[in-house]
Amino acid sequence: MQNWVSRTFWSTYHDSSSIRRELAALLGDLGDGQLALNVGSGESDLHSGVVNIDLAPSEHTNCVGDALKLPFGNGTFRLVLSQETMEHVADPFQAVREMERVLEARGILYLQVPFVLGYHPDPEDYWRFTHSGLQRLIEQAGLRCERVEPALAAGTGMHRILVEFLAGMAARLVPQTYRPVKGIMAILFYPLKWVDGWLRTGSQRDRIAGGYFGIGRKTA
Repeated sequence: MQNWVSRTFWSTYHDSSSIRRELAALLGDLGDGQLALNVGSGESDLHSGVVNIDLAPSEHTNCVGDALKLPFGNGTFRLVLSQETMEHVADPFQAVREMERVLEARGILYLQVPFVLGYHPDPEDYWRFTHSGLQRLIEQAGLRCERVEPALAAGTGMHRILVEFLAGMAARLVPQTYRPVKGIMAILFYPLKWVDGWLRTGSQRDRIAGGYFGIGRKTA
């Protein structure tokens, strides 16, 4: 029950319509024999041409390895993608440089990171990224940053703040209530996420965005 509530009402960063469209377009462009790499894949299985690498084995993990030292040769992949993983990596700058290394010439990086999100060690939780921070993360690896957009907008950001605040208040009174209250609040305030599409644009869209995705391209 707890896992269902989390997947359906809380950890919905894979289900944003903007994310689904972007990934469908990128994966649809893979040609015959071209491979993609999913860094920090977890239990996801996005496409038959994707190699899934993660620190922990799972049903869909093809390779157990570290993002800081990817066990692949230079220029192996047409596309490298990573969703909601860089906040857990001690040195995300090195991790993105590794992604650049394994990209072929003109290859594409899809990097998705959180901005407004509560502390969630898995096993550690180090970083949050602004719009400018994600652009810098991509460019410092020698990639051309083609664009950065909200993956999850202020509706999700507000949902996360409110749910964590109320669950934290409850836990201050009765520590054991954190998870059940968080689940109930995540369901109750889920409609806040419905306004993300409207709030993805506008002059103030970066104030409390849930997170961003960035597209980088290897120039040579």
